[in-house]
Amino acid sequence: MENKLAAKINQAIVEEFERRVMGESIPRIKKCLSLLNEEEVWHRPNENVVSVGNLILHLCGNARQWILSGVGGRIDHRDRDSEFEETGPIAKDQLIRQMDQLVEEMRKVLLPLKPENLLEKRPVQIYEESVLSILVHVIEHFSYHTGQITFITKWLKNVDTQYYEGIDLNKKE
Repeated sequence: MENKLAAKINQAIVEEFERRVMGESIPRIKKCLSLLNEEEVWHRPNENVVSVGNLILHLCGNARQWILSGVGGRIDHRDRDSEFEETGPIAKDQLIRQMDQLVEEMRKVLLPLKPENLLEKRPVQIYEESVLSILVHVIEHFSYHTGQITFITKWLKNVDTQYYEGIDLNKKE
């Protein structure tokens, strides 16, 4: 009985990761990219604010480092500073391909996870984190920067991103 519960919890955590990162954040980022032109993707209003393009490179680099290397055991080749130093332009379709490739690679790492893996400690960046902590970190990191990308898009375009189009969020069941 205990093993079945652990397996269900493990599955729920992986499914929640997939829902939040791959089902919400990445589609929202793609929606923002569809609303922006190439110049706007790389626009920096001042030296302390990075562009949408930089945020996408940063999210991909972070997830590669934390999920593919931290959880999946791949060699970490990340150059974090270059994610912010890039001034583009890297084409929008190339950024989308990077995110799509990341999704496929993350699925290969996450699907074979077993319940006992969730509490295992793994080296990642300068930390020693549990697999569960790594998953939570990447979820919140994607959410945080997706919010920034959404704000930048709304600010530049004066548009409603319509993430909840056709859904009554006030409906009580």
